[in-house]
Amino acid sequence: MMPATTRRNGLDLRLALSFLIITLIWGSTWLVIKTQLGVVPPSWSVAYRFLIGGGAMLLLCGLTGRSLRLDAAGHRFALVIAVTQFVLNFNLVYRAEQHVTSGLVALCFALLVVPNAVFAAIFLGQRISWRFALGAAMGIAGVAMLTAHDLFDSDVPRADVAEGLALTLAGVLSASVANVMQASPAGRRLPLEGGLAWSMAYGGLLNAGLAMAIAGPPVVEWSWGYGAGLLYLGLIASALAFSLYYSIIRAVGPGTAAYSGVLVPLVAMSLSTVFEGYRWTWLAVAGGLLALSGLVVALRSRR
Repeated sequence: MMPATTRRNGLDLRLALSFLIITLIWGSTWLVIKTQLGVVPPSWSVAYRFLIGGGAMLLLCGLTGRSLRLDAAGHRFALVIAVTQFVLNFNLVYRAEQHVTSGLVALCFALLVVPNAVFAAIFLGQRISWRFALGAAMGIAGVAMLTAHDLFDSDVPRADVAEGLALTLAGVLSASVANVMQASPAGRRLPLEGGLAWSMAYGGLLNAGLAMAIAGPPVVEWSWGYGAGLLYLGLIASALAFSLYYSIIRAVGPGTAAYSGVLVPLVAMSLSTVFEGYRWTWLAVAGGLLALSGLVVALRSRR
């Protein structure tokens, strides 16, 4: 029989790899999403993304024998996840970026760690340790330093900033509801891949209906850049990344899992250095180091 410490180390390594993978994937989406804005209305780009992701997950479950069977309560649960995570969250964020810089949106999503931890404490009874709170505060401060240039962009009208902030924070709260639901007893009873497949597929269909109502008939951009970006967002950034992210939520809780949102801007800026010529300032370097230090402090709290 395998010793408990060996099993624990294997679990920790798997979770660490999953955390690293989703951080790298979601950090890269900042560049990829730019290929989706322009010809195709944002609502349709979101709908296509989750129709592809949901369809791929349903197909994968069918081919690998993973259970897709949910009872009526399970389908209702999947539908709520679809609305909160894949419809409201993404549509609110896409529209927020029409009013404010992506840096400000990134900072707001770094705050996801706060409602996730608070809601988990209230509804799931998960304790918030002082080390976790300190690590989260360090991470958020680090992201603020990383995005300082965007935060103080004087060219953005105050009305746009207020509207963009409101949309982003609404998206953060919507995502947080879905995250905490995944860690609840009702969420844990559902098969991870099967439940996510139905949620993502429902999200794609609901987004398509919303896009039809808001933007009219479907619009498609027949270019390699748009098509490749859409496949990456649907298959890698949605189907794969959310499968890993929800498994982390179930293993360590929504508060710790949400710390990926603190590191995503750091990855995005690193990629921007390579592909867009982003130049680091001393403030940004200090912010990145502070965010990484906060991660170490938060994870050592063992929430």
